[in-house]
Amino acid sequence: MAKKMSKQAKRRLTLLTPILFLALGYLLFTIGSNVIEMYKLQKEETKLKEELKTLKGESENLKTEINKLQDKDYIARYARENYLYTKDGEYVIKIDPDKEKKKKQKLTINDKYVIYGGYSLGALIILILLIKHHKKRKKKT
Repeated sequence: MAKKMSKQAKRRLTLLTPILFLALGYLLFTIGSNVIEMYKLQKEETKLKEELKTLKGESENLKTEINKLQDKDYIARYARENYLYTKDGEYVIKIDPDKEKKKKQKLTINDKYVIYGGYSLGALIILILLIKHHKKRKKKT
């Protein structure tokens, strides 16, 4: 048996229900936006940590390079290798790096074919195992 509501209770209910839904919606929206913002900040933090790690590595490399540049023999060798300076009686033979890369590319197997071959071989092995398993089950019954 249902209780009858008074008019005053109905008025209160009709007045407070939209306010409650608005407050609940605002609360959910605020929590959701804060969660999204925290997620973005965590992604940015991990990205910046990785960048910091690479920058520290570069810094270490630069420090070792500075130490190496203190050595006169290293400077002479570096200048000969990178700027084509020569000692007396030496000749410079310049090799085009693009041609070397093209030669290496011609000799290597295309990666797609290796991947497809691996998948095919794996599928073939699985198929053979299934056939053997099916034959064993047939013999037992």
